[in-house]
Amino acid sequence: MKKLLVLVLVAVFGALALAAEEAASGGLDRGLIGLGMGLAVGLAALGTGLAQARIGAAGVGAIAEDRGNFGAALIFLLLPETLVLFGLLVAFILSGRL
Repeated sequence: MKKLLVLVLVAVFGALALAAEEAASGGLDRGLIGLGMGLAVGLAALGTGLAQARIGAAGVGAIAEDRGNFGAALIFLLLPETLVLFGLLVAFILSGRL
């Protein structure tokens, strides 16, 4: 988990450096909007992946015990995907400001 956190922080600081470089050319707002778009989609996808890993493992265990749990496990596995859809929605809203 520490390696993942370090990777996310490195990516954020790299994006901030790019936004700062963009500020030197007079476009800080565009750089920060781009950073926000990337963070919205990236962090939403990261959260979805972590949630689906745990839900998937529990769903497979439930299906192994009773095959009737397949529908419920599938629905619970698809619920975290809405996080990515919301992240994409935020990115599309922010892209209108570029």
